[in-house]
Amino acid sequence: MTSVADYLLDRLRQWEVDCVFGYPGDGINGLLAAWGRADDQPTFIQARHEEMAAFEAVGYAKFSGKVGVCVATSGPGAIHLLNGLYDAKLDHVPVVAIVGQTERSAMGGSYQQEVDLLSLMKDVASDYVQVVTVPEQLPNVLDRAMRTAIGRRVPTAIIIHSDVQDLDYSPPTHEFKMVPSSIGFNESRVVPEDADVHRAADILNAGSKVAILVGQGARGSDAELIEVADVLGAGVAKALLGKDVLPDDLPFVTGSIGLLGTRPTHELMQGCDTLLTVGSSFPYSQFMPEYDQARAVQIDDDAHMIGMRYPYELNLVGDAGATLRALIPLLERKRDRSWRERVEQNVDAWWRTMEAEAHVEANPVNPMLVVHELSKQLPDDAIVSADSGSVVNWYARHLKFRPGVRGSLSGTLATMGAAVPYAIGAKFAHPHRPAIALVGDGAMQMNNMAELITAKHYVDRWSDPRLVVAVLHNNDLNQVTWEMRAMGGAPKFEESQRLPDVDYAAFATSVGLGAEIVTEPGEMADAWRRALAADRPYVLDVHCDPDVPPIPPHTTFEQAKSAAMALLKGDVDRVGMVKEGLKTAIQEVLPHPGKPS
Repeated sequence: MTSVADYLLDRLRQWEVDCVFGYPGDGINGLLAAWGRADDQPTFIQARHEEMAAFEAVGYAKFSGKVGVCVATSGPGAIHLLNGLYDAKLDHVPVVAIVGQTERSAMGGSYQQEVDLLSLMKDVASDYVQVVTVPEQLPNVLDRAMRTAIGRRVPTAIIIHSDVQDLDYSPPTHEFKMVPSSIGFNESRVVPEDADVHRAADILNAGSKVAILVGQGARGSDAELIEVADVLGAGVAKALLGKDVLPDDLPFVTGSIGLLGTRPTHELMQGCDTLLTVGSSFPYSQFMPEYDQARAVQIDDDAHMIGMRYPYELNLVGDAGATLRALIPLLERKRDRSWRERVEQNVDAWWRTMEAEAHVEANPVNPMLVVHELSKQLPDDAIVSADSGSVVNWYARHLKFRPGVRGSLSGTLATMGAAVPYAIGAKFAHPHRPAIALVGDGAMQMNNMAELITAKHYVDRWSDPRLVVAVLHNNDLNQVTWEMRAMGGAPKFEESQRLPDVDYAAFATSVGLGAEIVTEPGEMADAWRRALAADRPYVLDVHCDPDVPPIPPHTTFEQAKSAAMALLKGDVDRVGMVKEGLKTAIQEVLPHPGKPS
């Protein structure tokens, strides 16, 4: 006989799910036994912790374009999934969580690991969460969880009592209060009404200084975006989750927007008279044009997320590529190219400044140099993940994506600990491509170290064994340290900010990975060369200077005043702050002739 658990795995295979990230426990023993009978199809990927399994499912979904699936036991297992599922929810990623539950006969008895999982999951999986209590219910519940996750780009959850998993499966019958179901659905591409597209064209044609802001919703529309930008003579800025939407080697792409953004993007937003936003829900309106400065049009396929970041004159609900293709024939080419030329000059100057800042002397290694040297050697098919912390500044500003390179991070939740599991998820999505994780030592200590074991465990399944983890090792929770200085005027609080020193290379070597320690700037390029040529996952333990400031490209008077107050209040790193801050800041005003490398 086929059990409920057997049928669940069969249904996942029918949905073309090829791997599931999880961790075992007795709340899913029935499922685990079914996996054994199914010859491990779909493949069970064992993480070191359920939170990491959820992050791996998110990374898999982000980089594959398919739904990610994770599984965990009842009680603590389900609880541990939450952070990764919230990451999926806030970044609009399709993930299905399958969790076990105490046997039905024990419910309400304060039994071991009995947690109200419906209440636990009802916010993170608010679009769809359901408990399977009888076999006939399973096809509909699983199919709706899959369709909802894919169609709405959200996490969903299925809760299955442990005893139900072992019941004989029986399908829904053709009778009252039975709900049949079917596999799959065909997604459609929505295009706005012609009249609305004409209105958008009129607004964009009327402007003389057009700025375009793109996010992850514009991915796959690069050809259309390039043509629109060319016709309108526009510069293009990117929200952080959309960093890989357009390559950075295009001369009119100004880079990231926001506190982690670039000076050319700041200048683009300050100077434009018209704004076109495509597939972005970038939340920080203070980095957008002044509200009375620009006429604006937004394109997004999600009506729930449109029209709320800026006072747009026109909100078009539609697929990015299809809407842009409808718009292009209606656009008039700008004859005056002076705005575009100014944008390109700003971009060129910025990249030369970034190279100069990366080579500012530091003690021991300038963290900007770590990413700068990677940028020069980045494989054309690389997949890059970045963790939360000061490393994001360097990922956003110094890493120059070329066509074909993919990258992501925990964009909206901004949780620590996602970079290595994202990279592992990427390796299961594309085992033939190299993956690179940029991680601070705080995130490394929090949970990324353990996932190095997972990488070692599965490397033989990847046709390309390269998974490089670069640890920016400064023994400081650096982003928060600088935020306290710049935003609160508070000196560094050693007890909360100082990290214990760990030999990350030694840990990596102990589990069978390649590794090396980098303490000299002149070693950085060769270290990347060795890591990217390795025959196994590789850790670069780079000893970085915590006093190199993540200076925003648009520092306000209040931020400068707060940093000065931190110095006056006796910041323990004040000598290094002044030294590195001055050396870095001066690169913003010095001329840098020649082209960036």
